[in-house]
Amino acid sequence: MRLIASILISLTIALSLTSCAAPTATEPATGNLAGTTPPPPPAPPKAPPPMSSPLPPREVRQEVVVDTSCKTSADCAVKNVGNCCGAMPACVNKDSATDPAAVQAACAAKGMMSVCGFAEISSCQCDNGQCAPAGGAAPQVQ
Repeated sequence: MRLIASILISLTIALSLTSCAAPTATEPATGNLAGTTPPPPPAPPKAPPPMSSPLPPREVRQEVVVDTSCKTSADCAVKNVGNCCGAMPACVNKDSATDPAAVQAACAAKGMMSVCGFAEISSCQCDNGQCAPAGGAAPQVQ
């Protein structure tokens, strides 16, 4: 009987040791952190828009950066880029954005003025990688 009891105890110990050594299947972790990355840090606060100085202060629209680069004359076009006086035609890249109203708003906010005249431009050409008026330009007064 001792032999049987000794065998049973040995088997019980052996089975318990093997069950500890074998990996067990576990359920995936649940909750907010399971399989996700942490959220990105918050964006830095945006700077307040520029305001005009005379009262009442008004938001001043940012002027558009005009692109005058070109590779060929076909890249150039005459567009109104604006100035502190009003319209101002210029040779710029055909895909460039312009915003004459923003230019005038910035002039008003800074209390600036401009000469009210410009050269009439009929066509443009690419000159050393920059759009420029083609031929002579006759001055016009506004």
